[in-house]
Amino acid sequence: MASNKDYLIYVLDLLREINGITYKKMMGEYILYKDGVIFGGIYDNRFLVKKTKSINDLGLKEQIPYPTGKPMLLIDSEDPDEIKDIVLKIVNDLR
Repeated sequence: MASNKDYLIYVLDLLREINGITYKKMMGEYILYKDGVIFGGIYDNRFLVKKTKSINDLGLKEQIPYPTGKPMLLIDSEDPDEIKDIVLKIVNDLR
């Protein structure tokens, strides 16, 4: 099942406090970037982020984005400040 544009818009609104957020549509899903660094995506209308050491202890639920994908973590918060903190930690870990 592909993600819909309305859900993308919802997630981008949650990410509004973060500069440098972009996305690419790929095979019906959306890959999310911060300043060119892939930190997550939208898969089957789920906002998933990469697992990194800085967010392993946050208690986020692990999910598989697609059948052959590596486990990612589900963002189910609607708090832009909490999401900003998570995304910035991930991007910092990946740099």
